[in-house]
Amino acid sequence: MGKVKARGKMDPRAVKQIKDAAVKALEHTLDASKDSILGDIMAAEVVPKQTGELERSVFIDESSSKKGKVTLIYDTPYARRLYFHPEYNFRRDKNRNAQGMWLEEWANGKKDNIVKKVFRDLWKRFAGGLIR
Repeated sequence: MGKVKARGKMDPRAVKQIKDAAVKALEHTLDASKDSILGDIMAAEVVPKQTGELERSVFIDESSSKKGKVTLIYDTPYARRLYFHPEYNFRRDKNRNAQGMWLEEWANGKKDNIVKKVFRDLWKRFAGGLIR
């Protein structure tokens, strides 16, 4: 077999557009819209609910999105206790699937493919045709 030489040249504007689109897609993946992960979590009714304060306290921390990380934060004094104690007997009259560790399905479980799909679809859309 003979040698094959190839040269390529990257368009820096296109690379920047793809990187910026990835950051924007990551920020929108968890967004509270119907087609987002947070919307899916709310629709699944897995967050423990008594007064609704825990659900209302959630926000998306996008401060590290350029490093590839966004975080859902439930900002109440009792959120951590409820999350890490799935053995609690959660009331189910308001959220029928209330449970501890309510984000695990989306992080490491059956629904982690939904997270990847939402990100991928948004990335394609925001990249302006550079990703197929």
